[in-house]
Amino acid sequence: MDRRRFIHHSTFALGGLALASQYSLSRFFQESWKITMLRKDTGIFTERGGTILFHLAKDGIVVVDSQFPDQSKHLIDELKKKSSQPFKLLINTHHHGAHSGGNIAFKGLVDHVLAHANSKINQQNASRNKNEEQQLYPDQTFTHIWCEKFGKENICLRYFGPGHTNGDSLVHFQRADIVHMGDLLFNRRHPFVDRLAGANISNWIKVLDKAADTFNKKTLYVYGHAASGYEVTGTWEDLKRFGDYLGRLLQFTESEIKSGKSKEEILKNTELPGETQWKGDGFQQPLQAAYEELTNK
Repeated sequence: MDRRRFIHHSTFALGGLALASQYSLSRFFQESWKITMLRKDTGIFTERGGTILFHLAKDGIVVVDSQFPDQSKHLIDELKKKSSQPFKLLINTHHHGAHSGGNIAFKGLVDHVLAHANSKINQQNASRNKNEEQQLYPDQTFTHIWCEKFGKENICLRYFGPGHTNGDSLVHFQRADIVHMGDLLFNRRHPFVDRLAGANISNWIKVLDKAADTFNKKTLYVYGHAASGYEVTGTWEDLKRFGDYLGRLLQFTESEIKSGKSKEEILKNTELPGETQWKGDGFQQPLQAAYEELTNK
C-alpha cells in the first residue's frame, strides 16, 4: 500500500499510533470509509463515529451528522464526486463529538446547520473553554417539529423528549421513508446514557415507542452505532427490542436497590441477567445511569 493510498483509506489521523496500540494490525487497515446507497439518491456513510445519512437532491445536498473533521472531509470529497450541487443543510441528531465534531469541515460549504435547541446548548457547553474554534454550531434550531422540502424529498425532524440526551432529533426522509435515529438506538451495543446532558432512560423507552407508532413497519431506520457483526440499519422491531432492554435495565437496577445493595455492589454486575443480545463491555455506564436516575443522585 503506497503512502497516498494509506492516508486516503485510514480511519485514523491524529492519535493514530495510540489507537493502533489498541487494535490488531489487521483491524487497523480494515477501518476505511464506506458509502452504502439505501435508495437511489439517499445513502449512509460509515467510518469512525456515528453513522452519517445523506440525500442528493437536484437543488442541493443534505447531510445528517458529521462524525469527526477528517471523516467529514472524506464524505465531502466523495459526495462531490456524486453531485455537482451545493451542500444545502447539515443536520445534527445531537451534540456528541462523534456526530457533530465534523461540522467544522462544512464551514463555508453548507448554507445552514440545524439541530434541536437543546443540542445546540449542549454542544456549546461541551466545547466551552476547550475547542470552540473547532466547532460549527447550528444556526437554525427547532423545539418540537421542523419540516422542509428538498427537491422531491420532504425532511421532517421530530423531538419526543429526553432519551440518550435532552436534545435527540429523529430525522425522517419521508419519500425515502428512512428515519435517522442518531444515538436513540444502539444496535446490540450497550448505550451511553448522558445524564449530564439531560438523558432519561424511562422517557427514552417512551421515545422509542412513539417512534414505532409514528412511522410504519416498512420504515427503514438508521442507527448511530452498532456492535460488531450487526448493521447500522434495521426495522421497527429493533426499536421494540432496544426499548425492552432499557426497561429490563431499569427493573434490574431497581430490584438491586430494593435488595439493599450499595451502588458499588450493583456496579459489580457486568451484564444484564437474561440478556442474550445486548452483551459485551460497557454495561457499567448505563447501569450507573439507571442507578442515578432511580435514586435521584
